[in-house]
Amino acid sequence: MSKNITRRDILNMGAAAGGALALTGFGRAFAQEHHHHGMEVILPASAPQQNPPAAQCLAPLVVPNGSVLPWRMVGGVKVFHLVAESVKREFAPGLMVDCWGYNGSTPGPVIEGVEGERVRIYVTNRLPAPTTVHWHGLLLPNGMDGVAGLNQRPIQPGETFKYEFDLERPATYMYHPHFDEMTQMAMGMMGLFVVHPRQPEGPRANRDFCIMLSEWSIKPGTSRPNPLEMTDFNILTMNGKAFPGTDPLIVKTGERVRIRLGNLGAMDHHPIHLHGYHFKVVGTDAGRIPDSAQWPETTVLVPVGSTRDIEFVADRPGDWAFHCHMTHHVMNQMGHDIPNMLGVKPGTLDKKIRPLLPGYMTMGETGMGDMGHMAQMMGAPKNSIPMLGGKGPFGGIDMGGMFTVLKVRDGIADYGDPGWYQYPASTVAERAGADELRRDGIKI
Repeated sequence: MSKNITRRDILNMGAAAGGALALTGFGRAFAQEHHHHGMEVILPASAPQQNPPAAQCLAPLVVPNGSVLPWRMVGGVKVFHLVAESVKREFAPGLMVDCWGYNGSTPGPVIEGVEGERVRIYVTNRLPAPTTVHWHGLLLPNGMDGVAGLNQRPIQPGETFKYEFDLERPATYMYHPHFDEMTQMAMGMMGLFVVHPRQPEGPRANRDFCIMLSEWSIKPGTSRPNPLEMTDFNILTMNGKAFPGTDPLIVKTGERVRIRLGNLGAMDHHPIHLHGYHFKVVGTDAGRIPDSAQWPETTVLVPVGSTRDIEFVADRPGDWAFHCHMTHHVMNQMGHDIPNMLGVKPGTLDKKIRPLLPGYMTMGETGMGDMGHMAQMMGAPKNSIPMLGGKGPFGGIDMGGMFTVLKVRDGIADYGDPGWYQYPASTVAERAGADELRRDGIKI
């Protein structure tokens, strides 16, 4: 009988062979990243170039618009290096934001480990303020919990602290500061921390996506989030991107898909809805839900400070919307704080105002479906994005913000974007013809 090999088994085999970790593509990236941040990295002299055998056991994490944090093994301990620093992030074309994050990104890279491993995480502070890191949901020694003043002294600018603990239970966790949380998290300091089970739990996923949900207050024409905002969040992101800046989720027909969702926003829960599928809610940040307690859904509520894992088999090809179902969360900046013009009949108002404001156009009297297009035509404030989303195969997609597309395709060779779905004949809703209306007794 063949034995299921886990990542832990691979690491143990590596240690038995002399304690050297095979230098793979991500190992090489780790070396480059740590050299850049001033950390000496010694790599094994004879390093094979193939992918790690662990890839045969667990599907690699997929982080749309993001990355997984590189690591190396030192004396049987998995070693990481996080750098807290200022980050410039393009949330969507035309919107560049001055954030704080980790290793050049917000959210920070996903940290990945296996149940039973010991991890050592160095945290270098390159911010202008003190910080810490709290390992949200993980079971660990009290002195590693990262709450400034309670469990440790703050990490001052220029200092590097060391956190070390065992990964006790598999789940999707998070990390974030516990010093001036309101400011630092509102500026983008957060990330996901995935602990895989040592023994398989449930069916193996072929595609394993990680998505962090965030909310921001960024006034049109500015570039820095407002950490004092409590209610009026006008940019909603998935992995630090607002549609149309979000990467699609690419899946081959028939594959089992897991999507890990984390929410470290300031105030709002997010009901994330997937079109075209029923899925099961299979996990929280306390671990996998027993099979008997999993429940079917089309929308999963991700509360503030929580993670949720969902799974389904992608057996329905197409381009399926995946988005927050709070309608204001699929709007971009310019859809907030505008006058309510619904039902207003402007008459000659536009003509009277244009001598004072050339190009003025009253918008919103029949709703907001055309406002993104109009804002683009008229011009938007510098470093801002119109209210609504991007282009689709049938015209404008009038959603933005916390929105992306699950693209399921037959027989794709790789996971590059396959473009828009090619619909089989007679499978797209179209204008009804007069003969059809007459046949079915529909009177217009």
